[in-house]
Amino acid sequence: MTLHTTNRPHTAAGRPRFCLRMPTLRAAAVLSLLALQGPAQAQPMAFNAALEQLTARSDQLAASRSAVESAQLRRQALARLGGPVVSLSGAAYAYNANLDLDLNPVNQALPGVLQQLPPQLAGSLAQLPHLPASYTLNRHKSDTSTSVSGIWPIYMGGAGDAARGLVQAQAAEVRADADKTGHEVTTVLVQRYFGAQLAEQAARLRESALATIEQHDAAAQKMLDAGVIARVERLQARAALEEARRNARKARDDADLAATALARTVKASERVTPTSPLFVLGQPVEPLPYFVDAALQRHPGLAKVAAKKGQAEQLHAAQEALRKPQVFAFGQRQLKTGRDADWVAGIGVRFTLWDSIDRDALAASSSRQIEQAERTGAQAQNDIALLVEKRWQALEQARRAYFALQPGLELADEVLRLRSSGLRAGTSTTLDLIDAQVNQAKAQTERAQAAHDYVKALAELLEACGLSDEFGKYMARADVKVD
Repeated sequence: MTLHTTNRPHTAAGRPRFCLRMPTLRAAAVLSLLALQGPAQAQPMAFNAALEQLTARSDQLAASRSAVESAQLRRQALARLGGPVVSLSGAAYAYNANLDLDLNPVNQALPGVLQQLPPQLAGSLAQLPHLPASYTLNRHKSDTSTSVSGIWPIYMGGAGDAARGLVQAQAAEVRADADKTGHEVTTVLVQRYFGAQLAEQAARLRESALATIEQHDAAAQKMLDAGVIARVERLQARAALEEARRNARKARDDADLAATALARTVKASERVTPTSPLFVLGQPVEPLPYFVDAALQRHPGLAKVAAKKGQAEQLHAAQEALRKPQVFAFGQRQLKTGRDADWVAGIGVRFTLWDSIDRDALAASSSRQIEQAERTGAQAQNDIALLVEKRWQALEQARRAYFALQPGLELADEVLRLRSSGLRAGTSTTLDLIDAQVNQAKAQTERAQAAHDYVKALAELLEACGLSDEFGKYMARADVKVD
């Protein structure tokens, strides 16, 4: 829309007047109709609904669930490890065999044999042709063969149990990682959900303060025109107005960014408006030992360390199984009717007398892995207990900080009331009133920030204890809502 200045005199404030031509008026009318339609409506969403939607749509959670299912299927696949194995084999074959026979020894021995025969028979045989020096026998055939065979391990020294135990421990580790991911995702949702709530409140407070300061700025201009205030006071009011505009614009940009982050977190197709307010519990939560005990029982990190220890123990058991003899039954039979079918059955024993691998060193290595897991678990317990205590104290500090800001907010409200009355009575300046308005918005924003710090500290404490699924219970217990 193009603005055109006229040749009329400027106003008292030194600003030119503007007039609009007819095309510009039409464009302004179109823009006004579009403004009346407003922006696309945002989707209101409570925290519990956001958590359910995140659980259903999160790619990170879906990946962890797939990993858990894969580990469970692998454990099921090895559930019958060590049982009998039956196989069916078949073959189609053809062969051609040649056997060369040397007949020279026979020709050399034949005259002696003829001399021992009666004269009549010997004369008849002597007229026969001589045998060749050699003769080749040929045999060729095409046939098929099928058989069924089976093997049944009777005793493997515990190798089968060790393999199943190893897979089960690996599944427990994957389950611990999935639980850890679930707690982390819940904490991220709390931060972004209530972060968007805080950013929207801050933007509204800044915009409300801006609207009030704009009114004061207009009043200051009128007072300057009437000669009631000096020009320096007018400039101070204008500078305060520009600062309020910058702060309001920045707060709105931050709120839009926080809303976008929340919408992408819950995989929403449109903007999400949080409806669950920030909250604070008036009384402290359960004492520290309650959360420490819960963390030592439910923290995914400890479950993962326990799974690592289980894997090391099963590997050690597998190493020891290789030192023991192996007993197995076996059998095979041709699939042929009749008594001429070939078959074999028996029991076999296998025992390794000497191996190029140092089994003692492997056993010592697996023992060190078990010790490492035990030491890691002990250290993890100390670290987690310390982390829980740190976050419990942070939660209590945030609660006290919120209620400590209440007198400051009451003071800001009272100062604003006095400055408003003083401006009407002529005892306060416009700048004093603007400062009071800004201080009130600042106090309200700080209180909302303290409530956000409390909610964030609560989510982090529950994550450290493995109790993230109980966040909704604490939210329902809250007796202070920051609307």
